[in-house]
Amino acid sequence: MDWLSDIFSIALAVVLGAAIGIEREFSGKAAGLRTNILICLGAAVFTIISKRMAGENDSLTRIAAQVVTGVGFLGAGAIIQDRAGVHGLTTAATIWFMACIGMACGAGLYELAVISTLLAIFVLIGLRLIHRSLRHYIEKHRLKDDSDE
Repeated sequence: MDWLSDIFSIALAVVLGAAIGIEREFSGKAAGLRTNILICLGAAVFTIISKRMAGENDSLTRIAAQVVTGVGFLGAGAIIQDRAGVHGLTTAATIWFMACIGMACGAGLYELAVISTLLAIFVLIGLRLIHRSLRHYIEKHRLKDDSDE
C-alpha cells in the first residue's frame, strides 16, 4: 500500500511543479515548466527514498538537508550579475521553493504542499500585477509632477 502513497506523492509533485512552471514559462524564464517539474519531482523522490532508507532513525533529516544544499547550487547558477544589476533572484527562489514543495509531497504533507503552491502562485502572478499597477501609478504621477515645474 505504500507504493500507492508514493505514486500519489510524485503525481502531486508533478502537478504542483507544473503549476509554478507554467507561470515561469509564460514569463519567459530560463527555469520553466520542465525544469520546475523535474526539481519538484526529484525532491519528492529523494524524500520518499529517504523515508524508506531511514526507517525509525534520523537519516531522513540528513538526506533532506542535502537536497536543500544541492538545490542551492542550481539556484546559484540561475543568478546573473552584470552592470545593470542582479538578475534571476526570483528564478533562484522558485527553484529553491520547488524543492521544498517536492519534499513536502514526498513526506506526505499534501495540504502544506498545495497551500504553499497556491500562495506562491499568488506571489508570482498577483504581486507582479500589483507591482505593475504601482509602477504605472508612480510613473504617471512623476510625469505630472515634472510638467508642473
